Amino acid sequence: MYKIKSEKIFTGLIYVVLALLTLIMLYPLYFTVIASISEPYDVVSGNVILWPKGFTLDSYIQVFRNSEIWAGYRNSIVNTIVGTTLNLVLTIPAAYALSKKDLWGRGVFTTFFVITMYFSGGLLPTYLLVRDLDLLNKPYTLIMLGGFSVYNMVVARTYFQSSIPKSLYEAAEIDGCSRFGQFFRIAMPLAKPIIAVIALYYAVGRWNDFTTSLVYISDSDYFSLQQVLRNILMESQSALANIDASNVTAEQMVYFMRRAYLAEAMKYAIIFIASLPMLLFYPFVQKYFVKGVMIGSIKG
Repeated sequence: MYKIKSEKIFTGLIYVVLALLTLIMLYPLYFTVIASISEPYDVVSGNVILWPKGFTLDSYIQVFRNSEIWAGYRNSIVNTIVGTTLNLVLTIPAAYALSKKDLWGRGVFTTFFVITMYFSGGLLPTYLLVRDLDLLNKPYTLIMLGGFSVYNMVVARTYFQSSIPKSLYEAAEIDGCSRFGQFFRIAMPLAKPIIAVIALYYAVGRWNDFTTSLVYISDSDYFSLQQVLRNILMESQSALANIDASNVTAEQMVYFMRRAYLAEAMKYAIIFIASLPMLLFYPFVQKYFVKGVMIGSIKG
């Protein structure tokens, strides 16, 4: 009886800790939502804690009023979909090939990949290389750059090695199945969990990528959503910082103060706008993601 009671207490403590951790993780997102729809003055004053105060959509109206945001959405969506497809086309076959112990030069290829994961030429040499390849300010710049992740390849290779029995390939080979047939008919169908996980990793990385667009794109027609949102926020804050308080009337000062508060509230609207697509995408791959992250945790 004492043991059963101790187990119940321990289980109860686990649920309490998990509930607290869940609240800690969800509250920032919840606060972002309520702050983005609250009166800007209440947000700046710290009056918004658990519930929205003074419901308003002014922050979203100001963000979407900028026509560049739609181009940014288009560019990021195309980059995420097409780029993630390119990532999978490059990563999954490479992982499958390196999972074969009888592959000639397997150790050399693996060493080469691992070295590139830890060492790079740096920003300036990379920029010069991208420039010489004529990949600056092109519609496909964001798609082509970052087409391969060694870390994701290693994760996928581990899955192929540990989760698909070698006997399946041997049986298929006895039946006359070619190497390509083994890949497309056996490995690919059984690798759905890891493909979903890798696709999620790539998609989130491409959607949130800000540096690539900032460094290699200067044409506003090809800006990613993250860069467009950053520019909107910077322009709003810059306009407010350049106001000469000595040359404005009281009514104008009230208007500018309202703009200042609105710029603060726009930050939360921008965060929510940038996060929403990934939040909608994740539930569709959740069941595969749970399977994929358990790779290598259980043997046998």
